[in-house]
Amino acid sequence: MRQGRARMIASIRRSASHRSSAREAAGSPPDGQVPVAPSTPMAPPPYLLRRSARSRRLRITIDPEHGLVVTVPLATRRGWAHPERLIDEFLREREPWIRRHLERQARQRAELSARGGLADGASIRYLGELHRLRVAPGTGRRSVVARVVGASGPELRVSLVARDRDRPERVLEAWFREQARFAIGSTIADHAAALGVAPAAVALRDPRSRWGSASREGRLMFSWRLVLAPPEALETVVVHELAHLRVFGHGPRFWAVVASRRPDHVTWRRWLRAHSLELHGALAVTSGDGLVDSSAG
Repeated sequence: MRQGRARMIASIRRSASHRSSAREAAGSPPDGQVPVAPSTPMAPPPYLLRRSARSRRLRITIDPEHGLVVTVPLATRRGWAHPERLIDEFLREREPWIRRHLERQARQRAELSARGGLADGASIRYLGELHRLRVAPGTGRRSVVARVVGASGPELRVSLVARDRDRPERVLEAWFREQARFAIGSTIADHAAALGVAPAAVALRDPRSRWGSASREGRLMFSWRLVLAPPEALETVVVHELAHLRVFGHGPRFWAVVASRRPDHVTWRRWLRAHSLELHGALAVTSGDGLVDSSAG
């Protein structure tokens, strides 16, 4: 299940009339990603250019980490050696959509920064609720995280031993992963038998582009960050991936299987899309310039 990046796909394939002699940015990094800053007076915002062997057309996304991302086929594919002109035209046509999503992303980043990062007294989301962080020196042999619900609301109390004082994000991530493993395992147990499936393996990772995935061999993968979302959202993703063990693809049969276990799955998929940036920024520390990702990944 893909994560909630704002996405627009251009169902436009390059033809001879769209070919351009404009130069493509030289010195592409090994992963095929190139930062691009259009130079025309009415140019769209700067974007990151990605080339993908799986891409068959131009696609734009608003990525939680990179902002505006343009994905195009490899340069060896006919008509895609120099896509700059087509990209600029496409971005200008959709500039209102792009500006709207980039502005929303900027607001979300500001809200995250205002929560205080990972300092004592900051706020962080867990199980869909904002929790107050209480960070203090620990006296034991290991750093400890505990959830406490009191009259003033839920808190995450983090006791850091000396070696972890400068890296609370690692302590929190380890604890979140442990909670996610339990929550996802329990949710699989709740639904797998009813769906008539049995996963061959389950892994937790920290992907940027999806909340979960399923292979034809029965291997499931989930983002540990799902434990930060409401339990209903986590359950929706688990049911989604379990359903793929019965029906691959996203046709009517597949969605009928998902709805049989989570009739409100659309609501929680929307929640994940709306909060994608927040969940990815949950273990970021703040600097004078805003958010700096410091999770172990």
